[in-house]
Amino acid sequence: MPKPTFKVRLWTIRENVNSGPNTYELRWRVGNNPFSKTFKTKTLADGRRAKLLTAVNEGEPFDEVTGLPMSEVRARDDVSWYVHARDYIEMKWPDAPAKTRTTLADMLATATPVLVKSRIGMAPPAEVRTALYSWAFNVNRWAEEPPAQVQRVLTWIKRQALPMSHLDDPLLMRKVLTAFTRNLDGSKSAASTVKRKRAIFHNALGFAVEARRLPHNPLHQVQWTLPATTEAVDPAVVANPKQVRKLLAAVEEQGKRGQHLKAFFGCLYHAGMRPGEAVWLRKSNCHLPPTGFGLLSLDGSRPRVGSAWTDSGTAHDERGLKWRAPEETRPIPIPPVLVALLREHIEAHGVAPDGRLFRTARGGKVQESGYGVVWKRAREKALTPDQAASPLATRPYDLRHAGVSLWLNSGVDPAECARRAGHSIAVLLRVYAKCLDGATEAANKRIAEALQEWD
Repeated sequence: MPKPTFKVRLWTIRENVNSGPNTYELRWRVGNNPFSKTFKTKTLADGRRAKLLTAVNEGEPFDEVTGLPMSEVRARDDVSWYVHARDYIEMKWPDAPAKTRTTLADMLATATPVLVKSRIGMAPPAEVRTALYSWAFNVNRWAEEPPAQVQRVLTWIKRQALPMSHLDDPLLMRKVLTAFTRNLDGSKSAASTVKRKRAIFHNALGFAVEARRLPHNPLHQVQWTLPATTEAVDPAVVANPKQVRKLLAAVEEQGKRGQHLKAFFGCLYHAGMRPGEAVWLRKSNCHLPPTGFGLLSLDGSRPRVGSAWTDSGTAHDERGLKWRAPEETRPIPIPPVLVALLREHIEAHGVAPDGRLFRTARGGKVQESGYGVVWKRAREKALTPDQAASPLATRPYDLRHAGVSLWLNSGVDPAECARRAGHSIAVLLRVYAKCLDGATEAANKRIAEALQEWD
C-alpha cells in the first residue's frame, strides 16, 4: 500500500567515474527512505530529476515505498473502471440489504457502458444491461458460469473498459451523469432515480480515492445541476378515514383472498407499517387486549427483492427494521379498530407455523403481485370514477402515507409520529406532513367563515 508524504529532497546529479563509460546517479529521499537511479548520460539524469522536481514544486505527494510521485504510482498500478466497479460492489455487498444491492448494480450497469474506450462492437443495450446488472455486478452469481452470450458481452467490456486514470476528466463525468437521466428505452428517468445514481457514483469514485486509484473525486469538477426532486408525499394520494373504510370493505368483499388481506391493509393504515413489515408480522409481535389500544412490537421486515439478490436465496430479504440496529424493535400502539381487525383475522384464519399472520394459500409470504391485484379491484369498487382515475391511494403503500398524515393532522406530537413510523423527525416532516384528502376544503370553509364575521 502506498504511503504518501510531502517530505521529499533531491540532490544534484553525481558522476560515477568507472573504468568504462562514466554513469550519472540521481539521488533523492522520500520521508526517511533514500532512493537512487543510475543513467548512462547526464542528459537523461537531468531530465528525470527535472520531472521529480516539477512534481515537488506542484505540491504532489510522493510514495515512501517506491519513492515515486503518486501520479506515477497510480499510473503503474492503474486498473480499469470495470475492475474497480467489481471491487466496489464486492466491498459494499456484505452489509448492504438486498434492495440496496439492486440499486448499486443498477448504477454500475448504467455507468459502465459509458466508461469504455470505444463503442464499436458493443452488444445491443438490453444485452449489455443484462450482462452487467444480472451477472457482473451480482456477487451472488460470480461463482456461476454465465451463458455464452453474456460471457461475450463481459469479455468485450473487460477489454474496452477505461483505465481509472482516465476518469479524471470533467467531460467524461458529464457523459456518465447524462446517462443517468435516461432509461434503457430512451425515456426520461425519474428525478429521484437520477439523484440516487449520482450519489452512488460519487461514493464509488470516493472509494477509488480511498484505494489510491484517483487523486481526488472528479465529480467535484463538474458544474451539473441535479433535476429538481421532492421527497414529500403528494397530497393527492392521501386518502381520508372515510375513503379508507370504503377501500377496506371493498377488499373484504373479494372472497377468501380479500378477507385474509383486509387486516394486512389495515396494518399499513392504522399502524403506519411498511408492507415488508406487515409481511413479517407474527402473533408474538401482537398484544391485542379485548378492549382499548393494543401494541405491535415490530422486530423485522421481509421486503420482496428477488432470490438472486438475497443471502438466503429466497425472494424476500431477511432483514431488521429499516434504519435500525439488527436486534432493535419498534413498538407501535394501535387503535381499537385495528385490534379488533387483527383479533378477528387470527380467529378466522389462524397463523402460519412460524407465527405469521398473513400468508398465501400455500403458506408462503404474501407478495405485492398478489395483494396489488386485490387493491386495484378495491379502488375500482370503492372510489368514484374521478377518484379512481386520480392518484388517490394508488398503491397499498399510500395507506401508510395516509395513516401517518392522519396522526400529524390530528395533533399528535411529530416526535411520537416519527417514532411510530420508524423515521427521524426531520424525514417525517419533510416527507409525511401532508394534508388529508378534503382537508383543503375544510380549511377554505374556516377562512370563509372568518371573513364573514367582518361583513
